[in-house]
Amino acid sequence: MTIKWGFLGAGWIANRATAPAVHAANNAQLFGVASRDRARSAKFEPQNVYDSYQQLLDDPQIEVVYISLANHQHLEWVTKSLEAGKHVLCEKPLGLNAIEVQKMIECAQRCNRLLVEAVWTRWHPRFKRITELVESGAIGDLASIESQFTFKSEMTENYRLDPALGGGALLDIGCYQSNAWVALTGGAKDFEINNVARNLGPTKIDLTTDVKATINGKVKVHSLSSFEIDAPQKFEILGSAGSLVTASGESFSTWRETSSLQINGHIEYFDSVDAFVEMIQQVSESVATNSGWVMPLSDSLRVAQILDQVISSRSADGVAL
Repeated sequence: MTIKWGFLGAGWIANRATAPAVHAANNAQLFGVASRDRARSAKFEPQNVYDSYQQLLDDPQIEVVYISLANHQHLEWVTKSLEAGKHVLCEKPLGLNAIEVQKMIECAQRCNRLLVEAVWTRWHPRFKRITELVESGAIGDLASIESQFTFKSEMTENYRLDPALGGGALLDIGCYQSNAWVALTGGAKDFEINNVARNLGPTKIDLTTDVKATINGKVKVHSLSSFEIDAPQKFEILGSAGSLVTASGESFSTWRETSSLQINGHIEYFDSVDAFVEMIQQVSESVATNSGWVMPLSDSLRVAQILDQVISSRSADGVAL
């Protein structure tokens, strides 16, 4: 069964990654795109181009809506899409805060529709393998998680620079690391901040956020998220009896390339994969037969709660790192 997809928004990630993934998937069709620019929408090669978001939602043939709008628009258009009877895949972060995420979850439940946050790394075979190894006790009791996702950027006229639009490094790339915490610690039920350091930019978004915390009273975690530090991605997991370290391939954004994982000293290799295709196929399968794997909404809510807790910590705003 082929599921018909509609896109709200035609930005960089939709153009470069998600639209090609829908075209490549074996159970999905890019039926329509709506954006502020009809010419840009047409470049996605959909079956239909719509003049407005609402016009796309009014088409009864569309079954799943993918939302890649600016962060502050997610709540509005997720809600409208669900209420229009559509299943929804929405870009991360799902909401600006946990209150917004909870509202979306309640709407999905009320409308009896699937809602999934597009944290595409959760569908990557290497991350799935990491989760499997931690859960099986292959490295003993989990002791610590050390990670960083940083890059230098001269972003201009970008919503990521505006705090009112959900900008900042923590919401943009810190969420990948928080997702890893939640996935690997049974939902990070207890999250205690030890220290937060931020460097704020001219527009008052966090250019860098450094977090140290303790999960479930025993797992030490440390994450670094930055738009101003040029350093390789990092993901290291230590246990009482071993370790897991991402080797070749970016730790959080490996895409269409081979990758590897060091497991207690030996290397396991993964073939080139497009995790966006995996995500689209699994969401489509969930809509068609309710049998595909999708990231639980409980994880999305817990990540939002953790990010709220980090954001509300004011102990070290403006600290140069």
